[in-house]
Amino acid sequence: MHNFPAVDANGKKYNRTMFVIILLVGTFCTVLNQTILSTAFPTLMHAFNVNTSTVQWLTTGFMMVNGILIPVSAWLSGRFNTKWLYLSAMIIFEIGTVTAWVAPTFSVLFIARLVQAVGVGIAMPLLQTIMLSIFPTEKRGFALGLAGIVVGLAPAIGPTLSGWVIDISSWRSLFGIIAPIVAVVIVLGLFFVKPVLPTKKSKLDYFSLVLSTIGFGSLLYGFSSVGNDGWGSPVVIWSLIIGVIFIILFGWRQLVMKHPFLNLDVFKAREFRLGTLISSVVFMAMVGVEMVLPLYLQIVRGMSAFHSGLTLLPGAILTGLMSPVTGQLFDRFGARRLAMGGLFLLTVGTFPFIFLTKDTPTLYVTILYATRMFGVSMSMMPVTTSGMNALPIKRMGDGTAANNTVRQVSGSIATAVMISILSNVTSNHMPAKHLLKINPLAYQSGAINATLKGYMAAFGIAFVISAIAFLSTFLLKKGKYVVPADKNDEGGND
Repeated sequence: MHNFPAVDANGKKYNRTMFVIILLVGTFCTVLNQTILSTAFPTLMHAFNVNTSTVQWLTTGFMMVNGILIPVSAWLSGRFNTKWLYLSAMIIFEIGTVTAWVAPTFSVLFIARLVQAVGVGIAMPLLQTIMLSIFPTEKRGFALGLAGIVVGLAPAIGPTLSGWVIDISSWRSLFGIIAPIVAVVIVLGLFFVKPVLPTKKSKLDYFSLVLSTIGFGSLLYGFSSVGNDGWGSPVVIWSLIIGVIFIILFGWRQLVMKHPFLNLDVFKAREFRLGTLISSVVFMAMVGVEMVLPLYLQIVRGMSAFHSGLTLLPGAILTGLMSPVTGQLFDRFGARRLAMGGLFLLTVGTFPFIFLTKDTPTLYVTILYATRMFGVSMSMMPVTTSGMNALPIKRMGDGTAANNTVRQVSGSIATAVMISILSNVTSNHMPAKHLLKINPLAYQSGAINATLKGYMAAFGIAFVISAIAFLSTFLLKKGKYVVPADKNDEGGND
């Protein structure tokens, strides 16, 4: 690392340590917001008088905007000065955070979440692109291990932080504690964040942006509407059909353009395809359970927001501790063995969740969740790094954008599908309303059993997703992957 000088795009020296700290702290605050409301859902449902399917839009809508905006990130990072792009993302995020802090209605809170998501959609992929460019090749595992603290720990610690804050204060404080930290990041960023990525003047292909927005937006809207409307709803069916059609049109346009909006050539590299597939499936398994488990702990078990969050804390801590370690292990051994071990733990740790009851010991849930998160930390960033290492340096921005787009869209779909399955299975097994008058105790027992069946179905989906990811690891190459030379400009070898 000492032989890799810290100079920006203009050849000027800068403080790499401070630069990285500001990037990590700022982006941590933004990514934290993916899951910070998960244990707050019951509180928000009561505060604004909305149901589960409606309140989950605060997360699904947030991730939906991420999924729409991330494809633009490659163009933005190649067009605009790194310093001002990152600071602009943080300022947009700060505006959304302050608006959410004071939101008088559910609609204002929802809009504020979408504004926040714009900032995250720029900052998160930018972090990974910068980290890959300011560290030498042999330190990329370590660099993305540090980024993994943000991408892995922030969503994992969100439910715990959320529960603690709600128990000692109110849901508004979730945004109130983040706003001043982001303000400090913005001020320090003026001095320590530097333009490290090369830029060139290029036009934004607005037609691609429209196709991308309609495609990903419709697809995610369709999946998110299932909870309220059901799979047979015309709104759901047509949203999914329109989404798929526009995504195909978007993909076709990218392949025929000389300077594509999102360079899909990166998927020609087999290892990049695999890395993106596996990291996306792992993210689906992680985020889906992070949304559903706090609901089970609070609604079925009657836990407070804080105690439900505390149940998830050991898993979150493990993620933070392991991310830099697995990054260094990747630099020594490659991704295959790490990913196989990690995804075996994720799959084995997910299976018992299918059989949760209203009397399952809390310690048992805590251990299972920690096992899952240990598996996630062993696998997600190593397979991402392995995929990125299959690309030449000049394709890092394109690769990061493609990887993050697939991962965020996958996470949004997983969250929406698991919540919708939970809602539908629960409602389908609910006892008849007239039983409430005839035999209230029987109705209550039947309602709890119906709810548990909903959670069993949702966790069953998470298990299937985890098993798919585990089986995919057998396709990864053994040992360390050799970074291709820059002449391999079209995405690597098959």
